Amino acid sequence: MITRFTGIPRAAFEFYDSLVAENSKTWWTSHKEQYDGLVVAPLAALLSELEGEFGSAKIFRPYRDVRFAKDKTPYKEYQGAFIGAEDGMGWYVQVGRSGLMLAGGWYSPEGKQIQRYRDAVDSAVGGELEKALGVATKAGLVVGGDIMKTRPRGIPEDHPRLELLRHRTLSVSREYGTPAWVSTRGALTRIRTQWRAMTPLLDWLVDHVGPADDGIPPEPD
Repeated sequence: MITRFTGIPRAAFEFYDSLVAENSKTWWTSHKEQYDGLVVAPLAALLSELEGEFGSAKIFRPYRDVRFAKDKTPYKEYQGAFIGAEDGMGWYVQVGRSGLMLAGGWYSPEGKQIQRYRDAVDSAVGGELEKALGVATKAGLVVGGDIMKTRPRGIPEDHPRLELLRHRTLSVSREYGTPAWVSTRGALTRIRTQWRAMTPLLDWLVDHVGPADDGIPPEPD
């Protein structure tokens, strides 16, 4: 049963402090009840209250994929959750040792998404993207993503949106640490406000980058 959100308890961040010190199956098994109660339950309550505006969320599994990793520690040292807006795009929240982190944008390009993105940035609607990013940065969010060191083929050095055209993914984020408000119901308002500041970017990406298929169906005449 999902209860009313009352904040992310400080003990949730302390849980990850302890996990970092002893990341093992034995430790996890003996502390699984704390993980469920201190981390997962508050996140589920938060996401339940945000669902009506942003959509249903996925709370990620706590296990690391260590098949090809040099680091074989079995558990993630943070807990993330994601609300999808389109393939590889959405809003994100994370709780971990360093505190609360929020993010949103386009994370995993597939199919023709990159080409559609560049075509849009290179057109008149690229100005709308700049405005959307302006809304996000005014709210204190930082622009990031996977960025080419060079420039895309065929793009001139003096292109007015060259920096945006270098992006192969595009996101905004902010790390908050563990201020007192994180452990109160006031965190709900702050998180909702920040996700709303990301929404113009998400809307632009959904409209102009679209899904990971071969293209966006043409608009009706």
